[in-house]
Amino acid sequence: MVNSERVKLSPLYYDRIRAMHDSKIYYNKEKLKKYGGSIDIDDHGFICFDDELDFTPEYNEDGMIYGCALIGRNLRRFINCIPAYIHPDSALAGCWAGVFQRFANIGLRPSDRPGEDLRALHEKYGMLQTGIAGMNHLGPDMTIGLQLGWKGLLQKVRYYRDFNNPADTDFYDGEEEMVLGILEYTKRHADYARELAEKETDPVRKENYLEIARINDNLCEEPPHTFREACQFLAIFQSVDRTYFAGGALGQLDELLRPYFEHDIKAGRLTEEEAVWIIASLLYNDTHYSQIGGRLPDGSRDLASRLSFLILDATHILHIPNNIAVRVYDGMNEDLLRRALEYILEDGSGVCFSLSHGIEEGYAKNGHPIELARMRAKVGCNWVALPGIEYPLQDVTRLNMTWALLYAMDEVMESGNPTLEDLWEHFHKHLSIMVQCIKDGYDLHYEVVSRNLPEIVLNLFCHGPIERGVNCASGGVDIIGLNVDGIALATVADSFAAIEQRVVKEKKITWEQLYAAMKNNFEGEGEENMRLMLKNIRRFGDPESPAEAWAERIRDDYVQLVKGSPTKKHHLQVIPGMFSHGDVFMYGKHLPATPNGRKYGDPISHSNEPDPGFAKGLSSFSPTLKANAVAKVQPGYGNSSPLHLDIDSDMLNRAGGIDALMALVHTHDQMGGTLINMNCITKEQIRKAHADPDSCPDLVVRVTGYSAFFASLSKEYRQQVVDRYLTDDEK
Repeated sequence: MVNSERVKLSPLYYDRIRAMHDSKIYYNKEKLKKYGGSIDIDDHGFICFDDELDFTPEYNEDGMIYGCALIGRNLRRFINCIPAYIHPDSALAGCWAGVFQRFANIGLRPSDRPGEDLRALHEKYGMLQTGIAGMNHLGPDMTIGLQLGWKGLLQKVRYYRDFNNPADTDFYDGEEEMVLGILEYTKRHADYARELAEKETDPVRKENYLEIARINDNLCEEPPHTFREACQFLAIFQSVDRTYFAGGALGQLDELLRPYFEHDIKAGRLTEEEAVWIIASLLYNDTHYSQIGGRLPDGSRDLASRLSFLILDATHILHIPNNIAVRVYDGMNEDLLRRALEYILEDGSGVCFSLSHGIEEGYAKNGHPIELARMRAKVGCNWVALPGIEYPLQDVTRLNMTWALLYAMDEVMESGNPTLEDLWEHFHKHLSIMVQCIKDGYDLHYEVVSRNLPEIVLNLFCHGPIERGVNCASGGVDIIGLNVDGIALATVADSFAAIEQRVVKEKKITWEQLYAAMKNNFEGEGEENMRLMLKNIRRFGDPESPAEAWAERIRDDYVQLVKGSPTKKHHLQVIPGMFSHGDVFMYGKHLPATPNGRKYGDPISHSNEPDPGFAKGLSSFSPTLKANAVAKVQPGYGNSSPLHLDIDSDMLNRAGGIDALMALVHTHDQMGGTLINMNCITKEQIRKAHADPDSCPDLVVRVTGYSAFFASLSKEYRQQVVDRYLTDDEK
């Protein structure tokens, strides 16, 4: 029986953790001052060192940065320019100093970029994220580093360079340079901790600095042996991983650290409150994605341990953005799910929930054994991956299906005799072109990315790249299943349903009137009434709406187009997902008006979710309706299509509280859902925070798959969360 009690902290450790919370609020305000007043991405833990960094990149002769050796040299020099950082109340050293974008002109050399034909299709169909040169979206196996340590990784690189004896040593030279830089970075923090200890008058802090120095000295020579050393290794990794294209994954955090935790507890070297402080220090260092809970590949044992609960405690006490997921399955430790939900109700937000049924059974449909599918861990904003053996490139490739509908409308109207089935056939034609364009781009990516932008950090934590001398993106790992996300499902489904109801069945609007109104952006005489008529049908999410059948038909067509064939040239498997991230405004910004009453520039619908306000006038509990709709239109092959539950906590208390939430989570899992992101805040709280973000500086929300301070977000991104809470009448 796993001990699920909440940890009891002495004032010393509680105050240390809360001091890190206060510092995060301070640094967040400083970042907002420097970066234009808003940051719409994960709340990465970087410290603003802009004024202190003195770094000039080394370039190739053409003025660009590409190639493993050159990138490795630049990374080594850059991380040695970052000022050493240790929070006085943290158990760990190091921080992230900003993304690798400081290196101007890093990317594909001109000869390796998409040709004119691909570029023309990208422009025509509004493909803003093509996947070509996408970086870092795979899951590392951190046990490789924890077992070898930094020096062991260096020896591994040197051993396989000699063993393989490649004619071109660029790959190994770059990997070696980077690891040497990490060792120097680690040693510099050991020296810095000793300097701080010499100046420190507080005996508790002095002892802490000396321990940090000792740990980092050890990590320069040996792999980690203790719980705190393992967490320090991960903190150094996080600092470097973020630096190169903002990587951000750890994997199964509780199982990674459990052997160290249990060994130290048994030996009397560690207490539970110390463990919570150390975990909080790791979470303060960065918001890398990780998972707790789940089960062994054969399904024989639940992975929830005492450490799983202590990790939850650390997130709650620290109370800053975190990107930890609880793995949900039938038979899981129910206390872990309940505790996670308790903290969400207390804090307004918290962990997310990675659902096994849709993830595991769906992934097995790609031809993999279910035991392998169970090993996929939540390591991204919306996605899961096999640690160290899979290259999925999720969350970097999107296909806005609305463009297929708009071009279809143009063509059926040109025909002079438009019908609904003709519209569908033309939609299918354009969707086919878009999917094939993505696949052709993936063939190009497979050929060119490794000689330009190798996964220089994550190669070290994968099985194969160092041994083979091959970047993980081009055959270094055994499994490649590239993701493409189809987005704007509700926008398209509601559009088809609106045409079917108002034009075809009721004949209240003619095809010509609809088309003219769309071209006028619904701004002609009487066209606002037409727009409202189109908008106010029973929309996707309403179980009695025809839009639901359209959504399933669109999903089926999209999935078949993606799964029906591999890429033409390299026969790469492509797997469908349906996740828009927070980019619904970006994808709607230049998108013309649509038949569902959406105007030019308005956002598209989110992922495969119903549009906000779909449940207006319905008596049912709208979170349940939304969950049912999202479950019904999952792409079905193991890649996530998340459900965002933004629940008024006052309403939740009337609807059954935590027991109702637990039932909803399990039901969505059983229906084939893949991920739940949840906020539980009162409508009054969200309205106040949106009107005056500075009034709620530590309000944390899940925006999409990631967690952030609400006050950090731009008005557009805040609006996404507000729209999910408030009806038009309540805003």
